[in-house]
Amino acid sequence: MEKLSIRAKITLWFAVALVLVVGLTYGIVFAAGRQVLQKSIRDNLVETVSRNVVEVEYHARIEDEDLQDTPNHFVRYGGGFLEVDDAFLDEVNQVYTALYQASGGLLYGENPIAWATAGLEFADGQLQTVSVDGVKYYVYDAKPVQEGMEDLWLRGVTSEVQGQVQLTNISRLSLVVLPLLVLAAVVGGYLIARRMLRPIQQLSESAAQIHRGGDLKLRIEVGKGDDEVHRLARSFNQMFERLDHAFQTEQQFTSDASHELRTPMSVIMAQCELSLEEPQSAAEYVEALEVIQRQGRKMTKLINDMLDFTRLEMHAERYPLEATDLSGLTESICADMALIRDQDIALTWEVEPGIAVRGNRDLLSRMLTNLISNAYRYGRPGGHIRVSLGRTGGGIELAVADDGIGIAPEEQEKIFRRFYQSDSSRSGAGTGLGLSMVQEIARFHGGEIRLESAPGQGSTFTFFLPEKNLPR
Repeated sequence: MEKLSIRAKITLWFAVALVLVVGLTYGIVFAAGRQVLQKSIRDNLVETVSRNVVEVEYHARIEDEDLQDTPNHFVRYGGGFLEVDDAFLDEVNQVYTALYQASGGLLYGENPIAWATAGLEFADGQLQTVSVDGVKYYVYDAKPVQEGMEDLWLRGVTSEVQGQVQLTNISRLSLVVLPLLVLAAVVGGYLIARRMLRPIQQLSESAAQIHRGGDLKLRIEVGKGDDEVHRLARSFNQMFERLDHAFQTEQQFTSDASHELRTPMSVIMAQCELSLEEPQSAAEYVEALEVIQRQGRKMTKLINDMLDFTRLEMHAERYPLEATDLSGLTESICADMALIRDQDIALTWEVEPGIAVRGNRDLLSRMLTNLISNAYRYGRPGGHIRVSLGRTGGGIELAVADDGIGIAPEEQEKIFRRFYQSDSSRSGAGTGLGLSMVQEIARFHGGEIRLESAPGQGSTFTFFLPEKNLPR
């Protein structure tokens, strides 16, 4: 059973359940049909006798012209005649009707078991049974109420064999039709199950191909549909797409990190080899150590930034979200960073009081600090940096604007890439991870970073947080 496919298991379960239902239905139909047919036989007998009893009339004389021309039959009885309808002669629906005297003498009609019912007393309106050679017969008597017929009885007889014949025919038909229906339903169920489970099979094959070849670009072709299986297949396609993107990003990150670390390591190794080749003066050794120290600090900062990135992506639980006074945090950071005045750039701020968000204070501080530091690094000497925080119609906006060199349109998407620096001559001690970290922090809080910039006119970075992500 464990080796069967899901399609085979579903079909087998469906077939067993269907056979049980059909068998139960057949038993119910057979039992109920037998009772219904027997009741129909008895009702037919009663109806036929009750109809025929009014078809027998008594006439004191038959000299009248209208009676002589009738096709009915006349039987001499007492001082007159009994008129019997012509249809009375025929057996109707296997019901035999006969006209008897109270003494038991047969006057007219047919009774196939007359000898067996000879000792059966007449009972008006009562259904009686007689067994003949193992066959049950129903007997029903009715007494005519017309004047002159007080000593007569009408007796109807029928057997249950006609019901058994009909029931046998129904049973035979059921034994042929029901298995065919079961077979058709099982085959149809198998085909439907195979069609519906095809995306799962494709999913398994795609996963196996990815395992064998490592190609995360493979996708499952599921066609049109919106059932559970199609949604599952689409979810896996989305998962493969995210895995592929994450894998490509990881490869790019590793390549960029290796490239960024290669330069300071090369400088350190070159400085060490130069210092060890021949004796140096104390001043030269000091200068070499200072070079090694600067490159070591650059590497340390780069590694720390990379670790922060990894923690934010892989260990979000290290940064719990809580109610944070963004207005107070912004004012505090701006007051501290205004003291830098790098390149004689002035920093001013305009903060709307009372703005609180659900966020992580350390990450929000890191985001604003990176934006202001970036504005200092690429600002115009003697220029100005403006920080603003306020509510908008759809949420809040925290903006950092400068009047520096600006960013060309073709570079505005690239600057958020890891290790990308638009102007390496102005980057200073930057690692190229600042704006990438800013964008990641914004996404972590459910917001986004918007950029407006033009070459020579400065840049404005805006952190937008929608209303739905604000504390209630």
